[in-house]
Amino acid sequence: MALSLLQQEIKQSRPFASPAAEAYLNLARTFGLLSCSMERFFKGYGLSSAGYNVLRILRGSKQDGDAKLPTLEVAQRLVSPVPDVTRLIDRLVRDGLVTRHRGEEDRRVVYVSITSKAQTLLKKIDKPVLEHHKSHLGRLSKADLKDLICLLEKARRGA
Repeated sequence: MALSLLQQEIKQSRPFASPAAEAYLNLARTFGLLSCSMERFFKGYGLSSAGYNVLRILRGSKQDGDAKLPTLEVAQRLVSPVPDVTRLIDRLVRDGLVTRHRGEEDRRVVYVSITSKAQTLLKKIDKPVLEHHKSHLGRLSKADLKDLICLLEKARRGA
């Protein structure tokens, strides 16, 4: 029996324990390769994927009428959770990309807002980000992408 592409890539000659195990490892391998490429891309702009994600969330909330978001809400909206959102926000504040301030009614709540510097940066990289996504997934048809999205959402519902 011919080896799957994943088996060839990771030099595994034995069959996987189950189709679910093979699917999971394929997903992990794909995510690893795609995320490394995106991290290199964002590094060229002084960002990480997580930092970009925070800026994207804040830009979207501002467009929706919320000029600021509580740090905890930003953390909940992240595509990929990070263990230390506070440190991530610290770096973005240091780089002048976000501002942070305490709530007036409840001093325990910390709000984060996007700066004009960050909005300018996002405008600069919006098109290259889309091009990166196309280069990663451009081999898939629109129908394939729709199927992939549905399958990933179905898998995530069980997580």
